[in-house]
Amino acid sequence: MTDGALAHREDRDGDTDRADKSFSCGQLVWGLAFGPRPPKSSAAARPAQTAPKGKDNLLLATGLENGVIKIWNVLTGTAVFDLYGHEGVVRDLVFPQNGSLTLISSSRDKTLRIWDLAHKGKKVQVLSGHKDWISSCCVSSDCSMIASVGRFDRMVCLWSLRSYTFIRNLTGGNHKTLCLMSSCDFSPDGAILATAAFSGSSWWIDLWDPYTAEKLATLADYFEDYGQNQISAIQFSPDGLHLAIVTGDRALRIWEPGERRMTMQTKRDQVSNGLCCKYHPQGGVIATGTRDGHVRFWRAPRPVPSLCHLCRSILRHSVSTHHIEALPLPRRILEYLTYRNIPERLKTCSSSDEEDWES
Repeated sequence: MTDGALAHREDRDGDTDRADKSFSCGQLVWGLAFGPRPPKSSAAARPAQTAPKGKDNLLLATGLENGVIKIWNVLTGTAVFDLYGHEGVVRDLVFPQNGSLTLISSSRDKTLRIWDLAHKGKKVQVLSGHKDWISSCCVSSDCSMIASVGRFDRMVCLWSLRSYTFIRNLTGGNHKTLCLMSSCDFSPDGAILATAAFSGSSWWIDLWDPYTAEKLATLADYFEDYGQNQISAIQFSPDGLHLAIVTGDRALRIWEPGERRMTMQTKRDQVSNGLCCKYHPQGGVIATGTRDGHVRFWRAPRPVPSLCHLCRSILRHSVSTHHIEALPLPRRILEYLTYRNIPERLKTCSSSDEEDWES
């Protein structure tokens, strides 16, 4: 485990290697989620250590290869407790943004599980419906919907977090080709659902309107080495301005939706082993989990949001697309508020073309 402040090292090409702190989980780390605070009681399924006291402590949940969910105190690096129940790899984890200690997990056992960490890790509900492995899950900002993507069944499912029922399966996002779904995430205002998929020669990110099932835009990347690159995880920044991307050839990329080039990317590394990523709740730091069982922390851009973006985020947090469309607004304002101002098709260059990837 490395101590000290997060370093900031960046070369002239905009590439960076800024991981600084890590701790060993003993298993492959497939999922990560920052929690709001430690629970008052540390007695979960099988306690590892006594829960730390103090309001300023931050939890990190890690989903492991053996189906166990391990809860950590980020500041001390100590394990708080473990959660047991999944019968396959825990591929993704997420805490709702309402500050509760509810944890949603998705697994290769084809289920989503909802845990109450404030009550000894009690399983509130099990959601079934996918036909194969669930690669990823996420929760909308108003805590009304859960989205999940199936790796092999290529389903993008929406669930009600209030009634624990199935809502719909988004269709048309598979480019009519054989592909694998890998990740999904809601924007902080809940107005966009991003899903990631890859095939033998490309990976892409689709941006959806979860209320209308309309596909708003696609970011695609094509590469020359067949089967040698894939997209493992994506997540929106807390301010909604950026999307963090973990791929097979780079530990981390950061993209601003609507832009062709990456805002930031780490150096090319075919053995980066990246599997998952999560932003710190306040932004500025991203945690990535790797195949070698470590969590790495990276500094991330923190731009000042525009007034237009802030107003849209506040409005969309509580107003659905259907309600926005019913308002007597000028066309350009309506397009901006519903994110239809993003270019419909975004294509990046081949990953082998280094000049096109300069920041």
